[in-house]
Amino acid sequence: MTKEEFEQARRKIVGNERIRQGIGTLSEKTLHAVLKNAYAPDEDMHEIPIENFVADIYTGTEIIEIQTRQFNKMRRKLETFLPLYPVTIVYPIAYRKWLIWIDEETGELSNKRKSPVTGNVYSAFIELYKIKNFLTDSNIRFRFVLLDMEEFRLLNGWSRDKKKGSSRYDRVPVDLVDEVDIDRVEDYLRFVPYELEDGFTVKDFAKEAKIPVRLAQTVVHILRYVGVLEQVGKQGNSYCYRVKE
Repeated sequence: MTKEEFEQARRKIVGNERIRQGIGTLSEKTLHAVLKNAYAPDEDMHEIPIENFVADIYTGTEIIEIQTRQFNKMRRKLETFLPLYPVTIVYPIAYRKWLIWIDEETGELSNKRKSPVTGNVYSAFIELYKIKNFLTDSNIRFRFVLLDMEEFRLLNGWSRDKKKGSSRYDRVPVDLVDEVDIDRVEDYLRFVPYELEDGFTVKDFAKEAKIPVRLAQTVVHILRYVGVLEQVGKQGNSYCYRVKE
């Protein structure tokens, strides 16, 4: 997807201040709709019945699924689709995010405020873990899409300011930052930091990848599962790994 293709789809779906004019009227979430139109501008390819399921996009030779979360809900679909066609799962990740709060009673919107958190592709491994049994299938592909987004949340939480425990209403992509593709098992190598030497631990991985140790545990687990890493002993109580030859 080029920036131009993204912008054309964004203009088509978002329009002029779509969210600000349409609180409570959306049928399909904006992020999902923008990506679906960016990867398949031809709407005849959208929502195609295949076997007992509906594919987000079917080009005639492949299936593209836009999955914004909960990969575990795709298991039955994947069991049906993968023996028939190549399947690309598109997973959007918020790179920079601005929060906008919605007053449910008045529909009034707050000024947007930038989140201090910056997204990265390693967060996708939390979702990959939920379907890890499919990761080595030759027909499965992934596309992690880093996007700048505006996130609209309802002021319906349990805290005094109603923000903690609140519900996310919608996410609106505003800019395409990057795409990272996994088309084959070897592509997982790009997630192993070059600075790591043979015999690295999960803590070493977390340090070089600049991610929390708990997330690094999941990433290393997946990389070992798909055959990119192998265990080579222990250092104290920690297992050691290296890139598998």
